[in-house]
Amino acid sequence: MRSRAWSILWLAPLLGLSACATGLEIRDRPISFSADRVSATQKYIEDHYGETPEGISIVPRIIVLHWTAIDDFEQCFEVFNREKLGGSRADLAVAGDVNVSIQFLVDRDGTVYRLMPETWMARHCIGLNYSAIGVENVGGGNGVDNLTDRQIKANIRLVRYLVDQYPTIRYLIGHMEYRRFEGHPLWLELDDNYRTEKIDPGDRFMTAVRKGVADLGLEGPP
Repeated sequence: MRSRAWSILWLAPLLGLSACATGLEIRDRPISFSADRVSATQKYIEDHYGETPEGISIVPRIIVLHWTAIDDFEQCFEVFNREKLGGSRADLAVAGDVNVSIQFLVDRDGTVYRLMPETWMARHCIGLNYSAIGVENVGGGNGVDNLTDRQIKANIRLVRYLVDQYPTIRYLIGHMEYRRFEGHPLWLELDDNYRTEKIDPGDRFMTAVRKGVADLGLEGPP
């Protein structure tokens, strides 16, 4: 029923707006997520996590913050909008051709866009996708930390919104910290050779966001 409702929403021609108690406004801008992409995501779950799900729903337990390494919003959106990786990411294509995806994309002015249902699995963080909600921040081109104060404030509000919506969430990490979960119960990756090195979104950004949500008591990486 949840998947059907989201499918109908995703066909809406206009951007949706939603507000929450945190004062956050979320704009819906759906990426392409056809039945083929859903099937490819299910295959990824089977191949990498050893699960055989009926759908692609997750129980959120961790929030992973990223930067896109691209400084333009529209270019970032188009990257996620493709359903297949293509030939641009050989380091990821070895693990399947379903494209990377993300639940949220935060523009440089702090505008928060929801690209796909919050509880559908997105491919954004090796080993943790099956329990993670991902947040990409436009920026980080050439590996330079240029994320804005508005993005920091938006991420703080978004983390608060997500924790309010999903009491199962216990962890908040940066993408750069994901490998510290190896051996943790949330780590499900079966391929010991499938890893990438990450530096995003950087210590400055993570320190600021963690300070802003310290009262929530979220845990960092092991």
